[in-house]
Amino acid sequence: MKANLSFKGIDQLVKHLDKAATLQDVKHVVKSNTADMTAKMQKLSPVDTGNMKRSIKMEITDGGFSGEAGPHTDYSAYVEYGTRFQAAQPFVKPAFDVQKGVFINDLERLLK
Repeated sequence: MKANLSFKGIDQLVKHLDKAATLQDVKHVVKSNTADMTAKMQKLSPVDTGNMKRSIKMEITDGGFSGEAGPHTDYSAYVEYGTRFQAAQPFVKPAFDVQKGVFINDLERLLK
């Protein structure tokens, strides 16, 4: 289960960033926000045996310009969305929603 955030106009962003900031700054923002979101997911994750919480990992791809975070258990979607027998216990979407705003603010700060 992954949450994705995409932006249109990346080419314009890169051109502007060449003037305002280095691409290393963007990579740092991606890495730090991915790590923060991973920590938030782990904090919000319901714990029974702790297996799902320990399975939440992050991965930085695309040369540092993309980050993914999420649980790697087969049953995590059932916990996140619930079933007809079990109420939902969301932990991925709330972490994503909080981190999305922080990520956008961090990128906007680079543009100034």
